Amino acid sequence: MTEAVATKTAQVPQGTAQHGLKAHSDGDWANRVPVQTRSDRPKSTNPADFAEVTGREAVWKFAPVAKLGALLNGELDGSRIPVSVTEVAGVSSEWIGRDDARIGRAGIPEERGAAAAWSAFGEAHLVTVGAPGDGGERVTAVVTRDALDAQPRGAHTIIEAAPQSQGLVILENTGSAHLSENVEIVVGDGAKLTVVSVQQWADDAIHLASHYATVGRDASLTHIVVSLGGEVVRLNPSIHLDSEGANGEALGAYFADAGQHLEHQVYLDHNAPHTRSRVTYKGALQGEGAHTVWIGDVLIRNSANGTDSYEQNRNLVLSEGTRADSIPNLEIETGDIAGAGHASATGRFDDEHLFYLRSRGISEEEARRLVVRGFLLEVIAQIGDEATEERLQAAIEAELTTSAR
Repeated sequence: MTEAVATKTAQVPQGTAQHGLKAHSDGDWANRVPVQTRSDRPKSTNPADFAEVTGREAVWKFAPVAKLGALLNGELDGSRIPVSVTEVAGVSSEWIGRDDARIGRAGIPEERGAAAAWSAFGEAHLVTVGAPGDGGERVTAVVTRDALDAQPRGAHTIIEAAPQSQGLVILENTGSAHLSENVEIVVGDGAKLTVVSVQQWADDAIHLASHYATVGRDASLTHIVVSLGGEVVRLNPSIHLDSEGANGEALGAYFADAGQHLEHQVYLDHNAPHTRSRVTYKGALQGEGAHTVWIGDVLIRNSANGTDSYEQNRNLVLSEGTRADSIPNLEIETGDIAGAGHASATGRFDDEHLFYLRSRGISEEEARRLVVRGFLLEVIAQIGDEATEERLQAAIEAELTTSAR
């Protein structure tokens, strides 16, 4: 387990050169100062503002960029993607033009893949939960995307929770796909919203997704990612706690089989007083070439007095030939916080757990399945929709059964 390490960003006085910064003979190095803090990453909706991806960049160094060329550099189909939304009172669904003022409120791209998708889409799919001032019971909507194909696509989705509303929105992703998308999440003051993104793609699917969220005053967002299928899935949520009393929880569960690459880069940005965040991602890996990546960035700005934050990532390795990269980062710009920390752990089965179960007549194979199910259940059980939770537990069971053969 990695203990929390607090860091302060260095402030360079205006007009003073950064220590060690001087020109070299190998190019214009003086204008290529590395990003000093997470919030300083360049942002743009134009892919031309980002250099071509080589795989040596910090944000791409773990990704199989050779498989992503069509989504990073090719021409994307920006027409409407096939979606269906459950009809339920309190939830509306519509398509809006890319010049609509409701686009771009939660964030904009920080890397080339997201910028390529942003520049390609023609219309955005807007899902609205509740009406202003509606403080009724929580509503649940399922957004299904199961009719895509191998055509490289760029898409844009906005999920908005009206002030004081309560809602659960589940993004169901199945079948084949070659998709790059941006998802904006806007949580109004006092609202409580849960957004779940489920990746059960076919084995040949390639999926790049950037989720941006802004959380209002005394509002709460629970963002849950469940990645089980697809050849390459790279889903990066950024949650901005921009108003006093905002709460953000980022949860994730993933199971990587042989040859799968599942990557999640999580960013929690505390930008207001008395905000709170919790990050818990848990993954299991089994099979030759199974690779998972988790990077967790938490920034507590100087304006975020009284912040309470903690992030953790746990990985359970089930066989040889797998790789789990786990990098927690914590950056603090104020000394007035309630608490902050991070942890990361990757390991094999706990022999004591297996011994305990086997001593009660359970076979080793069944004991292993029970341990993995229990390990991932902590996240799955937070979804709050019984049918989805049962289906995902069955999917994990199927993964374990198939992998054991």
